Amino acid sequence: MGMALDEPKDQDQVFEFDGVTYLVDTSLMNQARPIKVDYVEDAHCSGFSITSTLSQPDSCGTCSC
Repeated sequence: MGMALDEPKDQDQVFEFDGVTYLVDTSLMNQARPIKVDYVEDAHCSGFSITSTLSQPDSCGTCSC
């Protein structure tokens, strides 16, 4: 699963948290829930980390490592 900039579509679910708007395709949301988005910043990795039931174990998510 990845993260990208996009415009809202009719099939999207829209979530807003701390001033950031997240769009998730409804069919993906039904397959992947729960979805957790974190911002990670440490010595080896910084960026967004996305985990869900579709996530691979021990992956760096979408961090810019």
